[in-house]
Amino acid sequence: MSQIASADHILETRGASRELGAFVVAARFDGAGNCAFALGDGTLHLARPDGWHEVPVHEGAALCLAADTAPAGWISGGDDGRLARIGADGTVSDLARFGMKWVEHAASFGAGKSGLLACAVGKQVHVFGADGKKLKALDHPSTVTGLTFDAKGKRIATAHYNGASLWYAASKTDNPRRLEWKGSHIAIAFSPDGDNVVTAMQENALHGWRLSDGQHMRMSGYPSKTHALSFTRNSKWLASSGAESIVLWPFHGGGPMGKAPTELAGGDNVLCTQVAAHPTHDSIAAGFNDGLVVLADIASTRILPVCGTGRGPVSALAWNAAGTHLAFGSETGFAAIVDFTKR
Repeated sequence: MSQIASADHILETRGASRELGAFVVAARFDGAGNCAFALGDGTLHLARPDGWHEVPVHEGAALCLAADTAPAGWISGGDDGRLARIGADGTVSDLARFGMKWVEHAASFGAGKSGLLACAVGKQVHVFGADGKKLKALDHPSTVTGLTFDAKGKRIATAHYNGASLWYAASKTDNPRRLEWKGSHIAIAFSPDGDNVVTAMQENALHGWRLSDGQHMRMSGYPSKTHALSFTRNSKWLASSGAESIVLWPFHGGGPMGKAPTELAGGDNVLCTQVAAHPTHDSIAAGFNDGLVVLADIASTRILPVCGTGRGPVSALAWNAAGTHLAFGSETGFAAIVDFTKR
């Protein structure tokens, strides 16, 4: 990939960037199209039409970030035990306080009064309504290591030791469907069609469950741990980090079992650290350990360089809902937003 000429052309002509001075933990767009970057120093940096604004939120490090269910804003969790609500104007309020326990994962679904918010604290997932009222706490056999809603907001999927759990968000009984597989599961993804749950495992492999028939799916061969998983919009492909390329597993034509993955943007012995499927097209944004960010088209296998190397390992990557803007950040504190709208 180092042979790509003018790797910064897209960033220079269509991007806005800043050096934020601390590890970029996460990047997320809110419902209004504003972007926030959560940092290891506990601040959020909000990129709005009127400029970039620093907002102190956590006394320690920020650990997770999700869009709020309000028209604009975010929720953020930190190692100070705080689950905070941040408005697009920079106002900060408490959703919950969990003492000395870390708020390591956050997720949201929907907008308005019917929206849901969730966070993982130790062995529990706490679910809140859009008004901030706590609805329930979901107990797990071990620490929750991954958290996501399904595409309809009806189910919550969690990763933990020895498997995953599925919960119905509106259920009054809270009896989860346990998806069992021995070992440590460290990340989770739910396919948009609602039929596949996949986790990344400690031993450099993925494990999946097809919910319609209970079929197990094992995907291995990674040289490193996978920390980022992202299904394409039609559930046909699962993009993953952890290799020297973007690894795409086919979830169509009988796959992924018995099918070889497609690998894109490889060649320089540099690990892929982040992936984010485009919300409306069959393409994948990916970040690498040397700072390179690319956009890969699955059908044509064409690679578009977005940001060149040299700015630290890419640690955060996110699309806005329309797929017109891509945000990314690095371990060294570099952050950028690139505008892909037609000109």
